[in-house]
Amino acid sequence: MAKKEIVTYSQQTFENIKHIDENGAEFWYARELQAALEYAQWRRFQESIERAKTACEASGLIVGDHFADVGKMINLAKGAKREIADIKLSRYACYLIVMNGDPRKEVIALGQTYFAVKTRQKEISDTVAQLSEDEKRLAIRDEVTIRNKFLASSAKAAGVETPVDYAVFQNRGYQGLYNGLGMKDIHRRKGLKKNQQILDHMGATELAANLFRITQTDDKLRRENIKGKELANETHFAVGKKVRQTIAELGGTMPENLPTPKVSAKKLKQERKKAIKEK
Repeated sequence: MAKKEIVTYSQQTFENIKHIDENGAEFWYARELQAALEYAQWRRFQESIERAKTACEASGLIVGDHFADVGKMINLAKGAKREIADIKLSRYACYLIVMNGDPRKEVIALGQTYFAVKTRQKEISDTVAQLSEDEKRLAIRDEVTIRNKFLASSAKAAGVETPVDYAVFQNRGYQGLYNGLGMKDIHRRKGLKKNQQILDHMGATELAANLFRITQTDDKLRRENIKGKELANETHFAVGKKVRQTIAELGGTMPENLPTPKVSAKKLKQERKKAIKEK
């Protein structure tokens, strides 16, 4: 299957096989997801489902809330019908399944990006739904700072050791997410001064896209035990590119086209600290 065909195929399947229940919640059927992920045998797909259930339980969640056994009628020859076992899957369940799928399948990698983005969007939405735009920016900006430290540790373990190496590594991640634009390019587009950090001049949506790039690169470097700074650099680029691809599939605005806030996150934090002291 050609690259272009896979991109279209992933959008048609992962988004279009989504169902909405009576409460407005998204869900997917396991049999439909099996076909989307190109598993020929239900038995083999069940192995990924069982690993996903184990991961769900290990996270302290109730498995039945995310993996609900249901029956499904299928058409047979001459108008006959037969009921087969199926599973109603939450978004998180789908995410766990693709994370436990065959990493050699390109459609699995696309599924990992799709469901991880959807899951992350929901997490952020639930957490900051009641916050103002400025409060959202500060919350996500703080998490970016923390997660970048984890990424730096993973990159060092992969062979990205010197400050120059790490600058190149970070730049490749931005280039993947921003369609070839590096840190200097983004800095210039935002009209920033030399000592201003681009992350402090991003809105909540742009920060969230970068947060996902950071967390998924960290996870991939650790999970696949990637070694060598060149391979680490290309991994960061590839993850950034996948995040960008999924934003496009979901109809989102590309990060370089999002508006730059008038007030930096650094300034907002200073003002918040000042306000707290004055109370």
